[in-house]
Amino acid sequence: MNNATHNLTPRTDAAALPVSYCTGLNELAGRLSQLDCSLSVFALDGTRLFYAAADNDEDLSGWIPQAVEQIEATGDAVVFCGPDQSIIACLLRPDAQPPLAVIVQTPSGLNDDSAGRHEKHCLVWLLEDFVKTAHQGTRILKQVESFGVELSKAYEEIILLYNLSTHMKVTQSTPAYLQMACDELTQLVQVEGIAIYLDKKHDGRKQLTLTAGAGVMRIESTMVDVLQMKLAAELAAGKEALLDSRIDGPFKYVWPDGVDNIIAVPLGDKDRMIGILIAVNVCNKPDFDSTDIKLFNSVANQCMVFIENNRLFDDLKELFAGSLKALTSSIDAKDQYTRGHSERVAFISRWIAERMAPTQPISEKDIHHIYLAGLLHDIGKIGVSESVLRKRGKLTDEERAVICAHPRIGAAILSEIRQMDAIVPGVLCHHERLDGKGYPQGLTDAQIPLIGKILSLADAFDAMTSKRVYRDAMSIRRALAEIDKGVGTQFDPVVARAFLDSDIEKLWQIIQDGFIESWDYSNFDEYGVAAVGALLR
Repeated sequence: MNNATHNLTPRTDAAALPVSYCTGLNELAGRLSQLDCSLSVFALDGTRLFYAAADNDEDLSGWIPQAVEQIEATGDAVVFCGPDQSIIACLLRPDAQPPLAVIVQTPSGLNDDSAGRHEKHCLVWLLEDFVKTAHQGTRILKQVESFGVELSKAYEEIILLYNLSTHMKVTQSTPAYLQMACDELTQLVQVEGIAIYLDKKHDGRKQLTLTAGAGVMRIESTMVDVLQMKLAAELAAGKEALLDSRIDGPFKYVWPDGVDNIIAVPLGDKDRMIGILIAVNVCNKPDFDSTDIKLFNSVANQCMVFIENNRLFDDLKELFAGSLKALTSSIDAKDQYTRGHSERVAFISRWIAERMAPTQPISEKDIHHIYLAGLLHDIGKIGVSESVLRKRGKLTDEERAVICAHPRIGAAILSEIRQMDAIVPGVLCHHERLDGKGYPQGLTDAQIPLIGKILSLADAFDAMTSKRVYRDAMSIRRALAEIDKGVGTQFDPVVARAFLDSDIEKLWQIIQDGFIESWDYSNFDEYGVAAVGALLR
């Protein structure tokens, strides 16, 4: 042999060889070329998959049966020595694939002297080292691929939980959020059926109720009642979930026909379970496993946080509504003749706004602000003496000044609550007139905000049709005539027309029937702790 360097262009059937082997084979072929040796890789049927020759292109496939027989017998590389060439062969065993024969051909025979034995030993060592390295590389590559799959799955799980967190808005309904959770979860774990059942009261008793779900297989409530008890038993035994399958053996529990595997995790814990997240028949892998338990529990925990936040927010909205009712009642209670006045003004204001909305730029949110402004329009009277409010005779200039200040006082009180900025103009301007003869600022037509114009008419109508300490109540007919008379001077024409053209008889009947106003707490989403605290102060 000589140490001449040859420029090799290895020929490779890349489709038939593992990618991890190609680089190693090219490097080995380069080292062998320094010794004028060729390198070939064959499938056991004689198909050559890789070839790099220094000088010749001899077909070596005929050596394969003999080489394989000896290698299988000894487990080591084999050497066939001849006068003109020597063949060194070993087997490469890719995972889950048939073995491959790796053959090194020398340009001349290997002598049985010390030099020849040394050269043979070196070539065998090179070949066996390559095989060992190739196997290690394959294992590492598989580990990297496995790690990549796990990393990708972990990333998808993080994205799922991130999406659930970012969409956690207290203004969103619980069923809508839980449905989103089911839909997001089935993007990662494909199942035939998924559902979330929550404890809800029916006829005075708690019952698990289907709140969200999807899939071709419906999870019936009769199954869920039994499942809840089984899940509770699993949790009491220290488990994180109920996991049952007949894939690798019989079921632990009895399930309906069509169920092959099932997973259930609690919304809550063993001491307080408010619901269950259930899935049946996983489709994109053989069975549910421990990673699914962690994922399902994470999703259930996010759902639990949302539900608890929603309940706390509902409590806060009820507290806010209760605070408003208590406040308006305390104002109206100062004068027996104005009891219920604030709620009636709020209702009439909303009545007008709803009838203007089809032709005017008034949104649902605007209508709610108008309603709240009606409730709180007289909040400034909180500091006015009852003797002034109930006085039968004519007010003195000083007493009138006190009365005329109540819109400013009310606006000042509410202006400290950021969430009520949209209400303040209505409270401040509900006694202004188009002709500038109103109070407290003497504003004229365009200067008066729409909310103030609506409250002004509603307040005037209720005042005219209610008994006061200094006069009896007007008839509906006369009150409507007074409003019509005041159009353009006291009342805005558009506002007045919307009111006068509406079904006043129906409005009056609602008021006369006891006027039990329904408080829609869903409208109070924009307020919160700060608003409640300020009102209570």
